[in-house]
Amino acid sequence: MDKEILLISDRESFMTNAIKDNLKEAGFAVDFCSPYVNELNKTGKKSIVLLYLGDYVDKTGEGLTYLKDKVLEDEARLFVVGTDEEIKEAKIFIPDSVITRTFERPLNVKLLVEAMNETRELIEAEGEKKRILVVDDDPVMLRTIKGWLEGTYQVTMVNSGMNAITYLAKNRPDLILLDYEMPVVTGAKVLEMIRSELSTASLPVIFLTSKSDKESVMEVLKLKPEGYLLKTMTPGEILKSLDEFFTKQKAGGQH
Repeated sequence: MDKEILLISDRESFMTNAIKDNLKEAGFAVDFCSPYVNELNKTGKKSIVLLYLGDYVDKTGEGLTYLKDKVLEDEARLFVVGTDEEIKEAKIFIPDSVITRTFERPLNVKLLVEAMNETRELIEAEGEKKRILVVDDDPVMLRTIKGWLEGTYQVTMVNSGMNAITYLAKNRPDLILLDYEMPVVTGAKVLEMIRSELSTASLPVIFLTSKSDKESVMEVLKLKPEGYLLKTMTPGEILKSLDEFFTKQKAGGQH
């Protein structure tokens, strides 16, 4: 699966064919698909997805939203190619937190292929890493935490409680880092939903919170998570806490 790429565009063109040919020369198997729900629904799980934009972006909002959910559920890496304006339009439906990297046109195909190769190697290296799902409505916080953790852990990011529940319908991370203060669906409500389902009830959850006063901390602990981390902690302190959690988990024979 790591050698397979899903290439998405509204039509096959000289440029998409050039991308396919160069990727195939690099050893990848490339499947082509149009950006519409009925077509995307037919595709299998791929670790790498390449979205080639065009003037169709404003007509395929439903398809791009579906693609966003598919990328999250499949834990895929999403690369986006387009003009600056097309990329901005696509981000209305696919947030930054879901996109691994963007490439502006005119495209350097050699650079793109190098990125695909690096990503494939990274996916292979991550196979043995613990998988952490980070849930936070703040895109800056998501990127920051990912930057802190991705050298040690396999990190997936979602930007809302409902996206977390959607992701958990098909995936089993080793730990969930859950923002406590989220709008619409709070961290407390997400934890309640996780614990209410037999398939997810045993997943460990650690809250992320920006409030360190005693009363706020006690409110968090009432929900009986596996712990909590303050957003003001240093990267080293957060990594140490997570390392200690997994060490204790292993010693206790938990899965």
